[in-house]
Amino acid sequence: MSEKYISYIVTGPTASGKSEFAHNLAREVNGVIINCDSVQIYRGIENISASPFAGRDLTDEIDGIPYRLFSILPLSAQISVADYLEMARREYEIAIAADFTPIFVGGTGYYINAIIQGISPIPEVSEENRTRARDIVAKDIKAARKLLPKEFKATDPQRVARALEVFFETGRHLTEWQKLPRSGAITPTPHKILINPEMAELRPRIAARIPKMIAGGALEEAKSIITSGWDAKRAIGATQLCAFVQGKISQQQCIEDWVTKTNQYAKRQRTWFRTQFAADEEINHVIKN
Repeated sequence: MSEKYISYIVTGPTASGKSEFAHNLAREVNGVIINCDSVQIYRGIENISASPFAGRDLTDEIDGIPYRLFSILPLSAQISVADYLEMARREYEIAIAADFTPIFVGGTGYYINAIIQGISPIPEVSEENRTRARDIVAKDIKAARKLLPKEFKATDPQRVARALEVFFETGRHLTEWQKLPRSGAITPTPHKILINPEMAELRPRIAARIPKMIAGGALEEAKSIITSGWDAKRAIGATQLCAFVQGKISQQQCIEDWVTKTNQYAKRQRTWFRTQFAADEEINHVIKN
């Protein structure tokens, strides 16, 4: 295992075992686990999000290891990268003050970037413009993306809505703001550990765990998503489960589509790590319990 550093980021594609690695590391370095996953931050979808708290009571620790920023938001809540960074910095500072080692764990690239690089000085957005952007995206995301510059590459609804609301509020595109000097990064930069197995190892793990997630309560979580109006497209598996619950597809089709989408997501993550994440350490095999 790694030597002691001030803090760590443990990341990798879905199903790589990064949560297991981080938990074991926390035992060695008196660590606090700080969530760095944009879906695991929500409460009530622990199975769908593959949260460490799936099948567990929602407490502030697992086996004596402190866990922070997991399952803290209701599905009705909205959160920006700036909001996340503020919360993550607070937990980091609390951990350091108590002589714990902060360990950020998750696979959300824009959260990881915020921790390492900070964020651009984008002004606060009014609720009016936030609602306007969300409504446009919900109605026709393709039309919404046409309002944004070609250099804006994101396609998920939350990030498209964020880009739109910034444009409505400031008259400047998000891509322009992102070119300005950043602030708020965690310093010194955490020691970056990448768990990055080949897809040949990830595929069977993904295929095996999804039926377990369904058996563990993911169907009930999908019903809560439908009731809450949360955008199911924000979490792989949620779209497929909601379609099954609503009788649009069979359970078998739900599982097959979920597996396919998760494999595709893992491939995209591996590309992101290869091109945009400079790991200090890389482990090229799955971490098992």
